[in-house]
Amino acid sequence: MEFFDFGTIFFLVAAIVIFFQLRNVLGRRTGSERPPFDPYSARSGKKNEDATASENVVSLPRRKGGAEAESVYAAIDSFAAPGTDLNKGLRAIRDADSSFEPKSFVEGAKMAYEMIVMAYADGDRRTLKNLLSREVYDGFVAAIADRESRSEKIQSSFVGIDKAEIVNAEMKGSEAHVTLRVVSELISATRDGGGEVIDGDPETVAEVKDVWTFARDTRSRDPNWKLVATEADD
Repeated sequence: MEFFDFGTIFFLVAAIVIFFQLRNVLGRRTGSERPPFDPYSARSGKKNEDATASENVVSLPRRKGGAEAESVYAAIDSFAAPGTDLNKGLRAIRDADSSFEPKSFVEGAKMAYEMIVMAYADGDRRTLKNLLSREVYDGFVAAIADRESRSEKIQSSFVGIDKAEIVNAEMKGSEAHVTLRVVSELISATRDGGGEVIDGDPETVAEVKDVWTFARDTRSRDPNWKLVATEADD
């Protein structure tokens, strides 16, 4: 019995020593990871790793200049000519939101555009609420309710987006605003309560031109952008 107790203690001490040695060699993680989600701005795996690492490091602010500053704006300068109002606006947004990248934003905005167009046609208020500002949401819902009161339904098929380009970008206080001109193709027809077509054509692909503005508060931890203004592009 004495030999058993001594052996047990010996192996327990050895296990503890090995554990601490392994921890010193391999290190340990602290904090918690927050998986980012942003339908309008791409988050690469490399950025996720950098974000996790930054939680464990205290960085002192430093002035950006020369080549370092140019590398920060490289993606913007390749997207909009330096010196233009659009370039300046995109740079201002990049200064306020280090995750902002115009090409990724456009790709996300195109996805949001299709989701909003189809949600409006289907009367999907829940989806619209997540993608629209309060003012725009109220307008869309009012139009849906008016349509429903007449027992009308929209039959739509989204064909695709031919063109989507940023035409304006600016900071309004802490809010970033980006305006896009979108040219899409859509098959759409409105039917009355009896199923008769009263607007559009269920067999024809129509070109639709819109100018939409998306915005987000750069101070918020919420990375999502919302549609804050719409207008037809004649």
